[in-house]
Amino acid sequence: MPVDQPPFANAPTITGRATVLEQITTLLGKVKSLAHPLTNVWQDEGGVVIFSTDERTNERTLVARILITGSAQGLGRAAAAALLDDGHQVILHARTSERMAAVKDLLDRGAQAVVGDLAKPEEVRALAEQANALGRFVAVIHNAGVIGGPSLLPVNVVAPFVLTAEMERPDRLIYLSSSMHRGGRADLAGVDWSGGRESRSYSDSKLFVTALAAAVARLWPEVSAHAVDPGWVPTRMGGPGASDDLRLGHVTQAWLAAAGNPKALRSGQYWHHQKTQTPHRAVRDERFQAALLSSLADYTGITIQEGPK
Repeated sequence: MPVDQPPFANAPTITGRATVLEQITTLLGKVKSLAHPLTNVWQDEGGVVIFSTDERTNERTLVARILITGSAQGLGRAAAAALLDDGHQVILHARTSERMAAVKDLLDRGAQAVVGDLAKPEEVRALAEQANALGRFVAVIHNAGVIGGPSLLPVNVVAPFVLTAEMERPDRLIYLSSSMHRGGRADLAGVDWSGGRESRSYSDSKLFVTALAAAVARLWPEVSAHAVDPGWVPTRMGGPGASDDLRLGHVTQAWLAAAGNPKALRSGQYWHHQKTQTPHRAVRDERFQAALLSSLADYTGITIQEGPK
């Protein structure tokens, strides 16, 4: 690859979402009933969904197609299992096909799968193509993350940026953050997005992805975009000494992906255990957001366009 060619320069152009009228026409023509613990749940074959009411909680819930990155283990797997329990169409993601053996039980329950190494630009492009081939998603949970090493920025920041830009725009986007983002530096000077050299910390990466979520919420008003701090939980990444409750680690992002609660639809929030919190002040700084998107665009050759598609 030429030195001056961005690693994502040949990424495909994705067509826009259907108009409301087209979605309604599709819904009327193709809607079908699904077996589900909720009452009167309906879903069309193309991913356009309607709400149903859960008689147990009286809360409206979507029956939705949902992609979860990094869902072969940990919080991603837990979110996938919970969403399958609620009758959703879940698309799992793993770095390699071999890692899918860890979620055979979920695949046997009807989950589908896409594969791609988020640290490799060409595989991120291929992953976006795989996802788009499945149809438009109601929600994407950007769950995958690493704690350090050469893959830190490519996985934690670049991949969510590229997938956001290249996948057909969903109704909801959820990005996994961390309370450690508050220790991040809002400084992009000298950042090496390729991971070829260690230029930023884990805290920095989580500040960047949290600001990305806020930027998407501002630029795409028709999309509900959020950042979630799942807590310091004892996953493989969090380690055995983590003090937060593992049982709660996946709950907020799964809820944001499918709930009909108005709180879950109010875009641009930073969440911890289904409660909003105030993030690092740089997160909502539009100048920092713009600088971040510009830096990522320069590296990838891809832009996130403002306004509706």
